[in-house]
Amino acid sequence: MDATKDNVFEDGKKPGRVVDKPTNPMVTPLLNDLYQFTMAYAYWKAGKQSERSVFDLYFRKNPFGGEYTIFAGLEECIKFLANFTLTDEEIDFVRDSLPGCEEAFCDYLRGLDCSDIEVYAVSEGSVVFPKVPLLRIEGPVAVVQLLETPFLNLINYASLVATNAARHRFVAGKSKLLLEFGARRAQGPDGAISASKYCYLGGFDATSNVAAGRLFGIPLRGTHSHAFVSSFMSLDEIVDKALRSSDGKTTCEDFVSLVQTCLAKIQNSSSLSGIFSETNKSELAAFTSYALAFPSAFLALVDTYDVMKSGIPNFCAVALALNELGYKAVGIRLDSGDLAYLSTEARKFFCGVERELNVPDFGKMIITASNDLNEETVDALNKQGHEVDAFGIGTNLVTCYSQAALGCVFKLVEINNQPRIKLSEDVTKVSIPCKKRTYRLFGKEGYPLVDIMTGENEPPPKVGERLLCRHPFNESKRAYVVPQRVEELLKCYWRGNADEAREELEPLKEIRNRCIKQLENMRPDHMRRLNPTPYKVSVSAKLYDFIHFLWLNEAPVGELH
Repeated sequence: MDATKDNVFEDGKKPGRVVDKPTNPMVTPLLNDLYQFTMAYAYWKAGKQSERSVFDLYFRKNPFGGEYTIFAGLEECIKFLANFTLTDEEIDFVRDSLPGCEEAFCDYLRGLDCSDIEVYAVSEGSVVFPKVPLLRIEGPVAVVQLLETPFLNLINYASLVATNAARHRFVAGKSKLLLEFGARRAQGPDGAISASKYCYLGGFDATSNVAAGRLFGIPLRGTHSHAFVSSFMSLDEIVDKALRSSDGKTTCEDFVSLVQTCLAKIQNSSSLSGIFSETNKSELAAFTSYALAFPSAFLALVDTYDVMKSGIPNFCAVALALNELGYKAVGIRLDSGDLAYLSTEARKFFCGVERELNVPDFGKMIITASNDLNEETVDALNKQGHEVDAFGIGTNLVTCYSQAALGCVFKLVEINNQPRIKLSEDVTKVSIPCKKRTYRLFGKEGYPLVDIMTGENEPPPKVGERLLCRHPFNESKRAYVVPQRVEELLKCYWRGNADEAREELEPLKEIRNRCIKQLENMRPDHMRRLNPTPYKVSVSAKLYDFIHFLWLNEAPVGELH
């Protein structure tokens, strides 16, 4: 879905790209902390509102105990920028919320837009690391302050849940289908929509969320619930029993009888009959009814009563009946019990049907598992051994149950061409001053080795040239690197209304592909779940010296008595 398009006047001139509005209509300039408006007012009162400022948006620590993060939310930030304006009603509310607010400030707010803002960002879907700016925002200080809370809101959760999805993908492996089933447990409607979008970005294959499917083109998956199964009492409830064959040439007038015949075949099979005797007929009725509705997409939830004694045999009977009419059933879903054991036993049963009744590929039915899964349970299933082909994951995925927030911050690094630094007794909270350029350096094996920040006017790292990389705050941590490839990370995604070159917003599928490709290109020890190796983030020798010069210059000198 292309979020940008050209707007053309009658004279043929292009005033700049028109960008779609934010997905959530609640994303307006009022989606802000009050102190952004109090600061804007104070800047305006002091005559400082137009001073040129530079802010970095970054995070300090990777989530979930890992050593990487997926950057997401950029597209929504650009949409917000492109449509930034305050209505008269919003301005009236701001005025009433600020004690003693002058009417002239309201006039100032009426004229605000983002035509004088520049945003440089890492490409969405990239693997990113602490301290490295995800966005650099330049512009009038009062306006940039009004972007802080919305940007943090749009990026924090998006990056957190995309990272959570990527971690689930890493544990599940490339071959498994991952389905996001979290809408009902997400934190409100926006949490559900955002989770679906960014879980897909992070490597999931599909969602159950119909709204997200329509908005973002994400593939949809879903079957039925236990309620559907238990709503049936008997096969007599099925009135329309006819089903046309898949090629449309013939019609089975009594599909119910065909299902019963197929169940009898399974019961009479020497190798399968010992597993069950009588199945639950109301469940059989539900499966038959669902197959009549969706003969080419029949996937059944088999644990309403008993998986092996009823659910699996009933499913197989309906699947065999469909097979005789040229359809191929999709598979089953397990939503409770010992998923490793049940999936293995179900696979054995399917293979037994294939062998005993000579039905090609019946043993390859897809087995989907759900039931409050998370990264740890998927890892445990892998260690036990299982036959699950697809995982439906909801609550723990979309709520990011193991970590509540990513913790991105928005810090002033320069104003009026003067570098600024934020100091703290906690060295992890000391900001890295000045407008910077950032690069990713790759080694001989093709893996990223280190990210390095330099001053804006420093020469960029060159392939084959030895470069000293220094930890920003630890004097003893340093290393020489001879990069085999250099990639600059920050690119211009917004330059006001100017028609100067800037990066286009990409379709979600391209962003997803970038995420998957970059994760595959990471060194394995950075990716492992237990004790991953920290990825190195550094500064140039010149920037290191400047950081510590400014630190000493700004830190007050104590006095002993």
